[in-house]
Amino acid sequence: MSKPYDFIIVGARCAGSPTGMLLARKGYRVLIVDRATFPSDTISTHVIHPRGVSALSRWGLLDRLVATGCPPIHTYDFDFGPIVISGSPGTAESPVSYCPRRIVLDKLLVDGAAEAGAEIREGIVVEELTFEDGRVTGIKGHSRNGTAVTERASVVIGADGRNSMVAAAVNAEHYNEKPQLLAAYYSYWSGVPTHGHFETFARPGCGMAAAETHDDLTLVIAGWPFAEFEANKKDVEGNYFKVLDLAPDFADRVRRGKRETPIAGAALPNFFRKPYGPGWALVGDAGYNKDPITAQGITDAFVDAERCVNALHRIHDEAQSFDSVMEAYRRERDEHALPMYEFTCQLASLQPPPPELQQLLGALHGNPAAMNRFVQMNAGTISPAEFFSPESVGAIMSRAAGGN
Repeated sequence: MSKPYDFIIVGARCAGSPTGMLLARKGYRVLIVDRATFPSDTISTHVIHPRGVSALSRWGLLDRLVATGCPPIHTYDFDFGPIVISGSPGTAESPVSYCPRRIVLDKLLVDGAAEAGAEIREGIVVEELTFEDGRVTGIKGHSRNGTAVTERASVVIGADGRNSMVAAAVNAEHYNEKPQLLAAYYSYWSGVPTHGHFETFARPGCGMAAAETHDDLTLVIAGWPFAEFEANKKDVEGNYFKVLDLAPDFADRVRRGKRETPIAGAALPNFFRKPYGPGWALVGDAGYNKDPITAQGITDAFVDAERCVNALHRIHDEAQSFDSVMEAYRRERDEHALPMYEFTCQLASLQPPPPELQQLLGALHGNPAAMNRFVQMNAGTISPAEFFSPESVGAIMSRAAGGN
């Protein structure tokens, strides 16, 4: 039997490849396996908000993404019908976002992990984990040609998404669960430029958005309540355009373009999972998932990869106990994630804003600094807890009322 790895990572996309890359850069022996081969697509949000862009920069991968021709996004527009709130999503250090195709981004991340020294095996289906005395010790599965695969590791990391096999195999605890709230569908269009803007339209009971991606294409998204999911599946294209038609000027722009791909989509659950246990850990969507309406998935995966790697390295480098360090990892993750999780689920309910939020939105309009903060909050640059704090809201309302 071959020498055990320090870490085996199941899943090689936005959480798995960065985790493996960062661990390999620290000198660990890492194996990353994925049932897919790369480049390949997956149903996903696309936007990398500025915090995620900062991570790519730290990792030395941002220049590679820019070189693929992915256009930067410098402005987010939130069209509520009566008013439009526009602003910058980032900071002086990281001012823009990107909306890359996953066929480009995921391959870039896989290559980065391989260059760091991680072993990559594509086309590997992991069927089960191996255990000894209640502790995870490795994986069993097969390659696409049917060859059996058995490998051992000190820790197996599940980076295999919301339907994580690793999480299921260890029966990871769920908490803070919320039901599916929104059905979101998207396709790629040519001839619908957004000129560096990420456009979002909120209408009663539905929403839509658009952002430019690779190859002069624009991602156009439409969503409706999960209660309408089954009925609307019978005519996805018709219902997609029913939503777009609630913003007539936007719908006209889309119709003047050309749809280049089928319409794809899904309705996603909302949950946290305990992200560690004896011999295993979870990272990215495998450990924490929420509705895509705020497009936080890729950025969350990048931030979570760094957080998980730092925790695992402390266990090794500082000889701290696995349970104490990984519990701190969970607490830090949850403390950061929970405000955006609650805000996202509120948005995904597609309910009209309560009166106090309507007043706040009205007060934001025409206040550039406050609009920037609202946009930054939606991008995850600042926390919803910070934006909606009494001090922040009080300052916005005072300014609108003519105060200092």
